[in-house]
Amino acid sequence: MTDDFGAFLAGPAVSEPATGSGTLSGKSFAAKDVFDVAGYKTGNGQPVWLATHPPATAHAAAVKLLLDAGASLVGKTVCDEMCYSLAGDNVHYGAPVNPAAPQHSVGGSSSGSAAAVAGGLADFALGTDCGGSVRCPASFSGLYGIRPTHGRVPDHGVVALAASFDVVGWFARDPVLFGTVGDVLLDGAARAVSPRTALVAEDAFARLPGDERQASEAAARALIEALGLRMETVRIAAEGLDRWFDAFRHLQALEIWQAHGAWISEHEPAFGPGVKERFAFAATLTEGHGEEHQPVRDAARARLDELVGSGDSLLVIPTAPCSPRRDAGPAEVDAFRARTMGLTCPAGLSGFPQISLPLAAAGAPLGISLIGPPGSDEALLALSATAAESRR
Repeated sequence: MTDDFGAFLAGPAVSEPATGSGTLSGKSFAAKDVFDVAGYKTGNGQPVWLATHPPATAHAAAVKLLLDAGASLVGKTVCDEMCYSLAGDNVHYGAPVNPAAPQHSVGGSSSGSAAAVAGGLADFALGTDCGGSVRCPASFSGLYGIRPTHGRVPDHGVVALAASFDVVGWFARDPVLFGTVGDVLLDGAARAVSPRTALVAEDAFARLPGDERQASEAAARALIEALGLRMETVRIAAEGLDRWFDAFRHLQALEIWQAHGAWISEHEPAFGPGVKERFAFAATLTEGHGEEHQPVRDAARARLDELVGSGDSLLVIPTAPCSPRRDAGPAEVDAFRARTMGLTCPAGLSGFPQISLPLAAAGAPLGISLIGPPGSDEALLALSATAAESRR
C-alpha cells in the first residue's frame, strides 16, 4: 500500500491483524494517533509528547472492539498537534493531502484518518471529535462522519483533549459500512425515534458564503425530500451562534489546560502557529470564566432538547463552510475556524449526536448534517443509508 496522501505516520506501519471474526471481517481500518495500540507509543501529534510517554500496554477500547469484530488495523494516522486545531496541518508532521480536493485542506484534527479513507487506503478509520475534528474532515473529504452521543463509544485508551466534549467518531466511504461500524462501537441502549419534521437551521446556513450556501441549501432540500420529512425553518440560538461558540471556546480551553497544563509547564514543548496561541489563551483562564460561560452551555443543551428531544424532529445544518486552500495564510485559517466553530459547537455543547453526509459541493465537497436526540445514533446511521439509496 502506497500512501500518496501523507495520511499515515512516517516509519514502519503500526498494524494489527484481526483478533476475531464478525461483521467487519475482511475490512481494514486506520486509527488517529491518539488511540493506544499495544506495544507502540501514542504521539498525540506532538514529538515531545511522543518522547515523554511510554508505549501502550493495551489497545484502546475502540481499537479492540474493531479487531475483535474482524477488522484489521493498517496504520496510525497523522493528526493536528495535540488535536487543538481544525486546520489539518501539523507543523511537525505535515499536512495530509485531501484526495477529494487536493488544493484544499483535508481539515483537522483527524486529518490523516479522513485522508486514508478518502484515498482508499483503509475501508474506514477512527478519529476523535471535540470541536468538529471528525465532522469537518468528513465534510471536506466527501465522507460519512459521525460525532456520536457523548459517552456512547468507549474512550478508554484515547488521549483526552477536553473530556466533557470529547467523543470517538469514525469515517467511511460507504454508508452501509458506516452503520456496521456503529453496530460494533456504540455502547448502551439505542433510542428509537420516528422523525417527521426536518428543522432547517437558518442561522446555521447563514454562516456560509454565497456559493457554498446555495449548494448546501439545495442539498439539504434534496435530503429532506429523500427522507420523506416535512420541512420547517428554525433559528437555533437566540443568543447567536457566535455566543455559543464563545462559551464553547472558553469551557473547552479550561478543560484542556486542566488535562495538559502540568505536562506543558514541565516539558515546554514548541507548539506551531495557532496551537501555541490557543494553549497560551487556555493558560489564562480561571474558574470565573467557567461560571460565566456554563449557563450558555446549559441553555444550548436545553434548546437542542426543545428542538429534537421528542424524537419527532431532526435538525439539519451545514457541517462546515468550505475548507481553506492548502496555501491559506494564518488570517484566513483563523477566520475559517471562527466561522466553522459556530456550526460545530451546538452538538459539542449539548452532547447530542451528529452525522455528516457527503451531499454537496462548491469547488470542494461540503457535508450536510443531521442532529438528533441523545441515543439516536443508530437511527441517524440508518438514515444515511436511506438517503444514499434514494440517490441511486
